[in-house]
Amino acid sequence: MKQPQHFQWKVEGKVGVITLNRPERKNPLTFESYAELRDFFRSLAREKEVKAIVMTGAGGNFCSGGDVHEIIGPLTKMKLPQLLEFTRMTGDVVKAMRHCPQPVIAAVEGVCAGAGAILAMASDLRYAAPSAKVAFLFVRVGLAGCDMGACAMLPRIIGQGRAAELLYTGRSMGAEEGLAWGFFNKVGDALPLAMETAKELAAGPTLAHAMTKKMLHEEWNVTVDQAIDMEAQAQAELMLSKDFKRAYEAFAAKRKPVFEGD
Repeated sequence: MKQPQHFQWKVEGKVGVITLNRPERKNPLTFESYAELRDFFRSLAREKEVKAIVMTGAGGNFCSGGDVHEIIGPLTKMKLPQLLEFTRMTGDVVKAMRHCPQPVIAAVEGVCAGAGAILAMASDLRYAAPSAKVAFLFVRVGLAGCDMGACAMLPRIIGQGRAAELLYTGRSMGAEEGLAWGFFNKVGDALPLAMETAKELAAGPTLAHAMTKKMLHEEWNVTVDQAIDMEAQAQAELMLSKDFKRAYEAFAAKRKPVFEGD
């Protein structure tokens, strides 16, 4: 993959690392970086050698959200068709993150606000440094909490009442509170934790991980009976995979399986 213009990308083994890299401004997003993130996550479906993604920010902060001068200022001068084009584009970033087959792991330090909080929320796993402060602060600029899927996704992660408080007030949620509420999976040295997990997932049955991710998202909107039927189909298909056969042969030989993602 070619190097993106608006964030850093590097591959370590089977793990790809996205680093938001405007540390002097706490890594805000611009019109261009939103669009590039959308297109980049869409392209990851074709990237067969990258098995897991870590997303982080440079300089001790994750992301401060939309750039006040480069996004919010211009938005106040736009008419509805232009505004809809923008809000649909930002929503498409989250859709692209959800639909890329690789698990996405957020390593969150310091400021994680606005659209930055959404990027963390849309990740599959979240690890926090003790310095992490997450704020869905749309209300502070006169907007609703229903941004980029927050009203659908955040309640499923932390519960309806807790999500409602964060989205109505725009207050910051610290690392330990986020851990207690289930937003964060673990608090510690965020990037090493994320990388360790990403490498573990990348060494696993990645075809199966992609199916787990797909089902976690698709089963939100179906009955339990429908979900059971969907999972029966998914598992039957995976039982045809080479990794399933490798696991059985390794078990029979009393050795650890080596998965290849096919």
